[in-house]
Formats: sequence, C-alpha cells, structure tokens
Amino acid sequence: MPRKPKPGRATAEVLAPIPAEILDQIVRDGPLTAADVDVAMRRFKKALIERALGAELTHHLGYAPGQAKPELTTNHRNGTSGKTVLTDDGPVAIDVPRDREGSFEPQLIGKHERRFTGFDDKIIALYARGLTVREIQAFLKEMYAVDVSPDLISAVTDAVVAEVTAWQSRPLEPMYPVVFFDALRVKIRDEAVVRSKAVYLALAILPDGSRDILGIWVEQTEGAKFWMKVFTDLKTRGCQDILIAVTDGLKGMSDALSAVFPETTLQTCIVHLIRHSLAFANWKERHPLSQALRPIYAASDAEAACARLDEFEASPWGRPFPTVVAAWRRAWTQVIPFFAFPPDVRRVIYTTNALESIHSRVRKIIKTRGHFPTDEAAIKLIWLALRNITAEWVLPTRQWHAAMRQFAVLYEERFTVPRA
Repeated sequence: MPRKPKPGRATAEVLAPIPAEILDQIVRDGPLTAADVDVAMRRFKKALIERALGAELTHHLGYAPGQAKPELTTNHRNGTSGKTVLTDDGPVAIDVPRDREGSFEPQLIGKHERRFTGFDDKIIALYARGLTVREIQAFLKEMYAVDVSPDLISAVTDAVVAEVTAWQSRPLEPMYPVVFFDALRVKIRDEAVVRSKAVYLALAILPDGSRDILGIWVEQTEGAKFWMKVFTDLKTRGCQDILIAVTDGLKGMSDALSAVFPETTLQTCIVHLIRHSLAFANWKERHPLSQALRPIYAASDAEAACARLDEFEASPWGRPFPTVVAAWRRAWTQVIPFFAFPPDVRRVIYTTNALESIHSRVRKIIKTRGHFPTDEAAIKLIWLALRNITAEWVLPTRQWHAAMRQFAVLYEERFTVPRA
C-alpha cells in the first residue's frame, strides 16, 4: 500500500514519458555531459515553442500548412522572423511565424516580448529571497550567460505591484477570533533623508485555526490617528468584528480600537511585558526575577493577580525593581483581560511570538538592503517574503481546537454566527 504524503511535503508531478524515438535522436553518441543536456533542453524548448507558435498561426488563419486556403480567406503565411527569447534555461533563438496582413498576435510569446514564461518568475523568486538587483544580474549572467540590465529586473519586480495592491484591498472575513498586531523597523528614504519607519503587520487566526496576514501598513510614528486608519481599513474591507486584539502596548491603539471595534478585547502581550521587566536586571538576576514574576501572570483571576503583584512589590525582588512594578501597573488595564479566559485561550493570546517569528524571517531577507528608496519598494519586498512564508502554512494554529471550543462558549453567537 503506497504511503500517503505528509502534510506540507511537495509531491512530484507525474509526467507522461517522452517517446523513445525522440530520445534516440538526442542520445546517439554515448553518455552526455551536463553541458550536452543543457543544450539538448534548449533545442527541445526551441522546437516546442516554434511548434506551438505554428499551431497558433494555424488557428488564426483557419487552415494548416499545405492545405488549400479557404475561398473567403485572404490572409496567408509569410515566412518567419528571428527572435531571441530569455528562458529559465538561458537565451533561445526562435523563428516566429508571420502572416501577410500582420494581424497575428501570438499568445505564448507576445509581440515585442523577449522573456518566456518562467524567466520572470525566476527573477521574482530571487528578489523575494533578498537578492538585490545587482546580485540578481550577476547570478543570471553566471548561471545562464544572460546579460540582463538592472532596469529590466526592476521592471519585472515592479510587475507585482498590481498584485500587492489587489492583496491590500481584498475582502476580509466578517469576524476574526484573534488578531495580533506588531511592527518591525525598516530604513526607508523619505524626502532625501533615510528614516527608520515602522512597518506594521496584522496576523489573524480564523475560526478554523488557519492563519492570514490581513495587511501591511507603513508609518513613521504610531498614534491614535494611525491606528484609526488601520482599523477603518479593516472594517471597510469587510471585517465587522474582532474578538481579541493582542499587541505589545502600541501607543494610541486602545482609543482607536474602542472607536472602531468597541466590543473587542485589547490584550497586552504578557511575554513582551516580562521581557521589558527583565531589561532592568543584569544577566544573573533575570532568571530568578522571571520566576518571581510568574505567580502574577499564572494567577487564577484578576483579583489574585493583583494580590500577587502587591506581594511581589513587597518582596526582596520587588523592592530593588520599582520600575518593574510601575511597568506592570501602567499596563494593568490591558493585562487583566487575560485572567478572564480559561487556560486553553490563554495559551493562544499570551504572546505575539507567532507574529514575531514572521518578523524574524522577514528581517533575514531585508537585511541586505541598506535602505529602501520608497515605502512602496519596502512593501513590495515584504509582501513577496510573506507570500513565501504563508505558502508553508498547512497545519492550523497549535492548541487551537481546545481554544475554539472555549471561544464558542465565551462569545456564543459572535463566534458561531459572524455578522454579515
């Protein structure tokens, strides 16, 4: 019995075999070298492209070569014209068939096009993995002996801008149980000055446990006006309700969220608060300090957590670190919603690490850039990186099935019957 492929593992496509007669024509003089195979592939691709273009012209004219021309047809074949096309196997010189009237418009390789399907995808794939335009140019020259101009590479990558725009304005689900908001810093040129701007992402968990990036927003400074724009954008695109929004205490978010989504619970990331607390301690003190803080966020309810915070303040660890106590008290309004949820839900919302891991992978890709020339250039590369990351998402969010049952009980119709 054949094994079933594991989820997320790529499976090889089953291809029809090539007739032995064709292979005998290529492999006639003994073993082939890698260079011979490369040449054979280009020869085969050239013949296949030319045959396909010939079939397109036959369909356009209405009769095959050698057949009698229909009485009402005035157009006919008019030889070929040479053209060099860039393919993912290197440059290939082909003969493009022509018609007398010049009305033939090839679909496989259009008029004035010099790149075959697959070549542009290869450029975009290299760009999405962090290679600069000059590095892509050098790679193509080394691998395929193709000298491609930087302007051509920029034009190919700019072609995804329309996809990014469509993705940014796509309709959203009417309800998301949990949405994580966080930002990473990116250097972008703005009015002849390179500034460190915040690029915000929103990672949503859907009712079935799948994940989705809702959008990318670039802003130099955060505040209530910025977050009002973000939440209005989400609502305009169809999101009518967010049950829990998880952040790391982003400035101005509370007021904007209550104005657009008044029923949404705003939860501060507990892990961020712990990290902020440990920043006041030296390396040797951090582990015992984290253990002293644990009873606070592990409390059964808000009253018990408040009592544990008072005990920590009076403890040998709380007295040397009044700034830690002050940080928890400042964020207490956004901390206490956490204690109203059962443990299964707490495991989902206690940290924004799911979004931070995405940020970490994006940083690896954009670190080769000194800075981006525009906001659009930064969004373009980040979107390409996210497209590769999200393509790997096959399994639902960890521990979601247990939390999903709790959401159904806690939120009832808001979870089970999303608003139209």
